[in-house]
Amino acid sequence: MIGYAGSFNVLDYGASADGITDDSQALLNAWNDACSSSAGSPEVIIPQNMIFFLSPLTLKGPCNSENIYFVISGKLVSPMSPSIWTGQDPSQWLAFRNVSGLIVDGSGAIDGQGQGWWDQSCRYHPEMEGCTKLAPTALKFIFCSQCSISNIYFANSAQTHVLIERCNGFKVDNVMIQSPGNSPNTDGIHIQSSQYVAITNSKISSGDDCISIGDLSSNIQIYNIQCGPGHGISIGSLGKGGNYVQVENIHVNNAFFYGTTNGARIKTWQVGRGYVRDVTFENLEFNSVKNPIIIDQNYCDVRGACKEMVTGVQISNVGYKNIFGTSSTDIAINLNCSMSVPCTDITMQLIQLTPATSGRQVTAYCRNAYGQEYGIEPGPCLSQV
Repeated sequence: MIGYAGSFNVLDYGASADGITDDSQALLNAWNDACSSSAGSPEVIIPQNMIFFLSPLTLKGPCNSENIYFVISGKLVSPMSPSIWTGQDPSQWLAFRNVSGLIVDGSGAIDGQGQGWWDQSCRYHPEMEGCTKLAPTALKFIFCSQCSISNIYFANSAQTHVLIERCNGFKVDNVMIQSPGNSPNTDGIHIQSSQYVAITNSKISSGDDCISIGDLSSNIQIYNIQCGPGHGISIGSLGKGGNYVQVENIHVNNAFFYGTTNGARIKTWQVGRGYVRDVTFENLEFNSVKNPIIIDQNYCDVRGACKEMVTGVQISNVGYKNIFGTSSTDIAINLNCSMSVPCTDITMQLIQLTPATSGRQVTAYCRNAYGQEYGIEPGPCLSQV
């Protein structure tokens, strides 16, 4: 064991920390020693004022101790060239897998250096031969339980910045995520097949959803978030392959959206089945947002071109409360629900949305959406049962 008992500094394992030499093996060796250590709460140390260049890397558990600390005080940087991933999983750069009690913390940064990927993205360059649909996530947590990440700065991931997948018990607090508003598919945080996740006190600027929630996710708390630019806080899209969707107990409270494409969004594919239920959006503020409140139960590849189907994901018991701000489009509230599987038990109260541009008016559009409302402007909108 290197260093004092319980502390595993990557410099002691031969890391160059020059931002050019590959430090992946040094980090892997430090992690493996920390993970197998019998120390009470071992720490992997990424020291400050240094830059560590890392190739794609997975840090695996389970570990011996109940908690393991991963302290990022310096800067971790990704390879700039997509060619580095030849023959490897293009969706992954850094990942933790099958770790319990992991605590990622520090004043450092994780830089995905995604420009090379963005320049060959199929979203923006569909005619390009060999364009890429899949690009690396900066940091993945897979099969992790009772873990947390806090105080880290993320920048310019090639695709999603943070992925929480098949995790149980996960906290994200006081992180900052920044990528350009036109960077393709750069979600801030994506939650997939996970339970008991809390995201709090964070600021996210991205080219896609600030926070997105995928299928098989439940008991998600999102509190005190600044979002913009980006595509808002989204549940979905869900049910693309006709699968049975199960999403419930999602609570978004105290969020501010600045210049985003969407605010509070739920989107499901017509071919999907299953349910989204027990969702609350409350204490939200919008500043010049295109779609402040939106449900799209008829999501499809080409907007408006898909024929209405008899299938659909059941959306029920969704509440919107104490929401105000400005819409940059004419439709401030847009609940586009399925004729076959309508939205039910929708509650809207104390909502005040006005035009971002003076002299214009905003409206509310509700289709096949049933519930109760009071104190709504624009409105009324919902159909009564």
